[in-house]
Amino acid sequence: MRDRLIQNLCELVQIDSESGEEQTFLQYLKEKFERDLGATGRLDGYGNLIATIPAKNCDAKEPLLVAMHGDTVKPGKGIKPIVKDGVIYSSGDTILGADCKAGIAEFIEAVLEAPRHPPFEVVVTREEEVGLVGAKNLDYSLLTAKRGILLDMDAMDAVVIGGPSHMLIDVEIRGKAAHSGMEPEKGISAIKAAAYAITLLKDGRIDFETTGNVGIIQGGLIRNGVPDKVNLKAEVRSLNHEKCMTISQTWKEIFEVGAKAVGAVADVSLNLAYKAAVVSAQSPMVQLTCEALRSIGVEPKVMVITGGLESALYNERGIETVPIGNGVKEEHSTAENVSVEDMEKVIRVLHFLFSHFC
Repeated sequence: MRDRLIQNLCELVQIDSESGEEQTFLQYLKEKFERDLGATGRLDGYGNLIATIPAKNCDAKEPLLVAMHGDTVKPGKGIKPIVKDGVIYSSGDTILGADCKAGIAEFIEAVLEAPRHPPFEVVVTREEEVGLVGAKNLDYSLLTAKRGILLDMDAMDAVVIGGPSHMLIDVEIRGKAAHSGMEPEKGISAIKAAAYAITLLKDGRIDFETTGNVGIIQGGLIRNGVPDKVNLKAEVRSLNHEKCMTISQTWKEIFEVGAKAVGAVADVSLNLAYKAAVVSAQSPMVQLTCEALRSIGVEPKVMVITGGLESALYNERGIETVPIGNGVKEEHSTAENVSVEDMEKVIRVLHFLFSHFC
């Protein structure tokens, strides 16, 4: 089992699938599920993979949703996995891509090794890392499951029951181009306008349940030109939905007023990626997940987080879904790694959950 688990993960991470470029990987996964797990797979209208797997030695009729995502963050091309002392790393110049491919490899191995399991509806989404876009555009009419698990958390002991409202903020600031050496006074620097507005923002950890960040700023074409356009990508998250909406609107106004103060114009769009939601800590799926973790000697920590998880969207659609850890450490960095021992623990958790639904 261990050798096959390692081999599967190493194969999966070597198929490039940065956000927006997942098609080859999802097609590969569709064929692998069909070949190795007896699945019937299809891609929905947005390109998300949906596969059904029949029950094994189990009379259950209701399928269990197993959700994961197929995309990775950058730098995620040309990944070369290295196995050392029972831990899988990248070669060091890319991420490993174990977020979320370790979860996929664990699920495959869990199904292959399980003596019995219920029928599954498996969803592997696109573009999770850029705002849960695939899950937002998933064709939910193709699903019938009422309960599910999401294999997309790092900490093994975390049982996440709630997440934030997440506002995506896109800003275009337009100034006026001019030669910076010959006639800079005729120009209006969009970079200066953006910088001024950013200094007015309250960002980072805004309060105990709210964060804000400007993650991308792009502008200017040449060293000796006053830049006439800048694009920014920012976000606000809060466990309090109204607070998220209020702060996001404030940021919009700050960008508009800040740009105007230096003679530029800011166009700001607000796009709510998902809304804050909390599942009861006493819900059957939460309690079952806690039991599963205790079965491998892990004491669960029930929590809410300000990070975004697709489970919030499944719960909104009436599929009671709880995330479980997949053992990945230092995700989204070139130091990302996962131990084989932790992956095997996840498989034991999955087997506990599978048996409960039979």
